[in-house]
Amino acid sequence: MISGDAAAWIDLTDSDVEGTWKWVDGSTLTSGTETENSDTKSHQTPQHTGSDSVRNRSSRAAAVCLVLLCVLLMTAVVVLVTKIINLTEERDQLLTRNMQLSSNNSDLIKQRDQLKHGKNELSKMDGRVFYESSFYFISSEKKNWNESRRYCTERGADLIIIKNTKEQDFIQILSSTEVWIGLTDRDVEGTWKWVDGSTLTNGFWAPTEPNSNRGEEDCALTNSLGWADYPCTDHFQSICEKNILN
Repeated sequence: MISGDAAAWIDLTDSDVEGTWKWVDGSTLTSGTETENSDTKSHQTPQHTGSDSVRNRSSRAAAVCLVLLCVLLMTAVVVLVTKIINLTEERDQLLTRNMQLSSNNSDLIKQRDQLKHGKNELSKMDGRVFYESSFYFISSEKKNWNESRRYCTERGADLIIIKNTKEQDFIQILSSTEVWIGLTDRDVEGTWKWVDGSTLTNGFWAPTEPNSNRGEEDCALTNSLGWADYPCTDHFQSICEKNILN
């Protein structure tokens, strides 16, 4: 028997083939040290597998983080682009409003200049009355229709054009006598036209008027009853109108 740590030869050798251990009866070694090495390897393998698992988890975590970072970046880009688009639209709207304001300002300046011009033209007229967007003036002298119109045009105005009932009522309050208005059918009998060339559509004729009772009654005047046709050579006062917007 072998006791303690004493060493002893056993019937095992690889003298025939290096690394191939055989017993003295010629059988090949199948256990022993190989089993120990195998056990050692089997114990080492899980160590390598655990390390690989950690690396795999780390790689997956890194990939997930990268994907999340990309998503966040894309979201930020979309938000930024949307904001830029909104700012661009607001800028365009402000530019449009600025252009409209500039246009309105130009119109106001133009109207102001027209008012100044109208005021200068009508400064020669005493007793002028302002109503709606026009100045009105009744002449003090009686003249025929042509002379009455000339009197108005020399002062930057013209014989009145009555456009609606409201203006007709205003004229009847303004004048208590017969006055020439800017209406005539001298070009075509029965076709009444205003001094601006427009054709009469709705009139405020007095009963039985127009009638041409005295023959050539081609010019119109207004009185307390309404309009009436009279010979253009008759003499009456006239009413001039100056529209400050024209």
